Amino acid sequence: MPLERIAPVLPRSVIASEDGRFCSHRGVDWTEIKASIGDAEDITEARGGSTITQQTAKNLFLWGGRSFVLKGLEFPLALWINLVLPKRRVMEIYLNIAEWGPNGEFGVEAGSRHAFGKPAAQLSAGEAALMAAMLPNPKRRSAKAPRPGVRLIAGIVQTRAARSGPIDACLRS
Repeated sequence: MPLERIAPVLPRSVIASEDGRFCSHRGVDWTEIKASIGDAEDITEARGGSTITQQTAKNLFLWGGRSFVLKGLEFPLALWINLVLPKRRVMEIYLNIAEWGPNGEFGVEAGSRHAFGKPAAQLSAGEAALMAAMLPNPKRRSAKAPRPGVRLIAGIVQTRAARSGPIDACLRS
């Protein structure tokens, strides 16, 4: 699905939810990685910290799961992707290969139709925020029947996405 056929609020919501510095980092967000390690009392407790570019690399070239080996392979691939593709194309690929539903709905169009019965081009700001809020775990979180926690996250995402003017410039090129 070309990016121009996806509601513009969805990429903004995904960036607000998944990778706030997507437009400024070079595929790997070293600041976020340091923070995730610094927040953990034990290295095994470190939170994700993967950028959209890293997630794209993982989804395209690697396998599911979490490990230091996998993370080590993601870094050079994400740096390479950032070097050869504009941010707009990285986002377009990510939205089309991410898992968006509990039954193997891959790609934003399938996810939008599953959750809301409509094409991704017609998503409202609230619907886009719900989809972005369920991205970290589409098997446990639902945009179609969101629990209170997902609704709360979606509200925060929607507010952040509404204030994200510079993102539009990054996704134009």
